[in-house]
Amino acid sequence: MNIIHRPLVRSRRDFLRAGMYAVGVSAGLPALFQQLSFAETVRTLEGGPEKHPNRILVVLELSGGNDGLNTVVPYVDDAYHQARPKLAIRENKILKLDDHFGLHPACQGLERMFKDGELAIVQGCGYPNPNLSHFTAMEWWHTAVPHGNDPYGWLGRFADAQWPQPQENLLVNIASQQSRAVTTARHSPVVFNDPKKFGRLGTDAQQRVFETFGKLYPTTNPALDFVNGVARTATVGAGKVRNACAEYRTLVDYGSDNNLTLDLKKTAAMIAAGLPTRIFYLNQGGFDTHAAQADTQQLLLIYLSDALRGFMDDLKRIGRADDVILMVFTEFGRRVRENASNGTDHGTATPMFVLGKPVKGGFHGTAPSLTDLDDGNLKMTTDFRSVYGAILNGWLGFADTPSVLKGTFPTLPLFG
Repeated sequence: MNIIHRPLVRSRRDFLRAGMYAVGVSAGLPALFQQLSFAETVRTLEGGPEKHPNRILVVLELSGGNDGLNTVVPYVDDAYHQARPKLAIRENKILKLDDHFGLHPACQGLERMFKDGELAIVQGCGYPNPNLSHFTAMEWWHTAVPHGNDPYGWLGRFADAQWPQPQENLLVNIASQQSRAVTTARHSPVVFNDPKKFGRLGTDAQQRVFETFGKLYPTTNPALDFVNGVARTATVGAGKVRNACAEYRTLVDYGSDNNLTLDLKKTAAMIAAGLPTRIFYLNQGGFDTHAAQADTQQLLLIYLSDALRGFMDDLKRIGRADDVILMVFTEFGRRVRENASNGTDHGTATPMFVLGKPVKGGFHGTAPSLTDLDDGNLKMTTDFRSVYGAILNGWLGFADTPSVLKGTFPTLPLFG
């Protein structure tokens, strides 16, 4: 898969005249041209040394709206069983975590991590006045600006603040299309699906231009210097990603070879190879279960749970378990009551997972009531930006979370 980029506002002729043909390597660079001055782009922010230079964040998006009530199940709550006479998971099948909550029987890998103290379940995550549109809700989770608009993602804004200069392979998005969450003003996220096909668009002649761009003809123009830097990091990074994935071998069992399993193996390969990537962004789709939910969700949760357990075991094998955490989210949960098609419709609050050896495992936050509802939907008890803030501050050591999250939110004790 080739590096993804959005169409530029400027014409192709404009870039030819400027000597910058085909240097757009991600959504971040075009957005930069549209929204920032070149002087601002090359400005180096002052700041102290990074607190935790070895720490890595992996973010996994479950797109479609995973049904949180049948994932983290309130198995002793009569309201749950009454609202879901066909879909409710029976108590004798639950993977019990305590006297009130348990996991779907497909989540054996997650159960093991919870009991090992390496899985934090944050209850009732959402935001005020939720939106039930997939596109809008996901955009707000990506930008961390509900009911607002921002050209950059929350991870992109963090990267810009933490690392002001372009850095090779800093953000990796394993997907066919770049997520808004990693859109950044100063960096070029690496976006690929198949590492064997990963590279820059263009002919062989253009590839040679890319490789030498900025070397043979150094400039005193800060704008061109910035673009040169982005071009070089993207070209060099593509080769390193291909080599890391091609050379990786592991005997750890990730479960079946589904897309998520393969993407997590690619992530482990890049970590094992010592790539300087600090943020990985992945996606698992298929969770929009309006009909015949039971079988569909069961299969998806088997893939999810087995792959996450395998990934964490692989990190231990390569000696990086202390350096990596993984956050799992979905754009919304499902309605409390099942529908007539043996499925569930778009809802609101939902659990988030944060897992890894450094995580303070267990339940965090307050579970929403199943009887005190908002038009049939769960009421949010934890703003999802509290989870983002806890990760930025508690894990990545970034103090100025309000600048990234556009506000201040209660802190969650997810670490230490």
